[in-house]
Amino acid sequence: MEVQVPDKQKRLRRLRCSVQNYDWGRLGSESTVARLFSMNSGAEVQSDKPYAEFWMGTHESGPSFLIEEGKSRTLKSWISENPNVLGDEVVEKWGPDLPFLFKVLSVAKALSIQAHPDKELARALHKLQPHVYKDANHKPEMALAITEFQALCGFVSLEELKIVLKDVPEIVEVVGSADANQVLDVSEEDGKEKVKSVLQSIFTRLMSANKEMVSKVITKLKIRLQMESQVRQLTDKEQLVMRLEKQYPGDVGVISAFFFNYVKLNPGEALYLGANEPHAYLYGECIECMATSDNVVRAGLTPKHRDVQTLCSMLTYKQGFPEILQGVPLNPYTRRYLPPFDEFEVDCCSLPKGASAMFPAVEGPSIFVVTVGEGTAHVGACEEQVGEGDVLFAPADTEISFGTSSQLNLYRAGVNSRLF
Repeated sequence: MEVQVPDKQKRLRRLRCSVQNYDWGRLGSESTVARLFSMNSGAEVQSDKPYAEFWMGTHESGPSFLIEEGKSRTLKSWISENPNVLGDEVVEKWGPDLPFLFKVLSVAKALSIQAHPDKELARALHKLQPHVYKDANHKPEMALAITEFQALCGFVSLEELKIVLKDVPEIVEVVGSADANQVLDVSEEDGKEKVKSVLQSIFTRLMSANKEMVSKVITKLKIRLQMESQVRQLTDKEQLVMRLEKQYPGDVGVISAFFFNYVKLNPGEALYLGANEPHAYLYGECIECMATSDNVVRAGLTPKHRDVQTLCSMLTYKQGFPEILQGVPLNPYTRRYLPPFDEFEVDCCSLPKGASAMFPAVEGPSIFVVTVGEGTAHVGACEEQVGEGDVLFAPADTEISFGTSSQLNLYRAGVNSRLF
């Protein structure tokens, strides 16, 4: 039997959201995360503190709170008592909880080289090390650039890797010529499994190398590139490696960057990452959406816990440049980004002076965040003012329109519409 959302629940609810001050975040007022968090919560921004992530959702590591009649309660507890706000199909598939976690990121320096486990591995890791792997869910994700946004993502093609091994002798010094020659000798005609096994072997050898050896080789690499920069322009990847070395001296992640695609997103472009795909966000600001999880397996560019063997054994070792999403226009002001995951999609809406846009009723919940400007939100006969830093929860089956007399930029996260 289909359960309808009562009309009295078909209204927007304002959320007070959480911030994460990880050390890779942008400092103080340079950070969009800091600005949004301050506008959202009334908290003062500290100029010497990094503001890395603004979390909107129900994950216990950064919960959102409903503000109603001066009282505060978690969005998670309110949803569990009112599961009909999620819509029938969402409750049937994921239970009485929000299936996605919505974020804004402000990145000043590289995040760790990492991957997120699939469901089966997440369950096993959570059972073995619940203090490190906090939940049993997978974490497919998507990053949508607000500014130019840089990331390492997935392995370069076999052809490019062969060039890397010829051009970067320091890698061969770490892994040994046997592993290097295996890569140089293998070809696509040998079949995917053979290529995967050769790539896994050399990457595992590199990531597992002892620290002293890695540190010594990175120093050699740095000196060589400094000398070569006197006589030629360093490649983008070489310049990146020099930048990473300043941020994480002697870290194996510096040299492993040569194995990954260096992706530069323009504002309005998005990148999605499935389970078991290696990546590292490097610089810039983005909207991020993912399944509700905080599971991360790390192996480089980090002072945090590393689990090199798990990372190297879990990766898919797919090669080639990732797909970049440009978004599909829904109306003159709104684009939709649809990754190949059921849990979420993201809309980006940019309204100029005097414009309005309507978000039709959908069969799942939505969260909206206003990142720039101010305007009005209409649900039925109700109208309310919205502005920068406002975060709004919209129940399933709620039609909403936004308008502005100046400018209004907002993002919406919802369950992937392909599900309905």
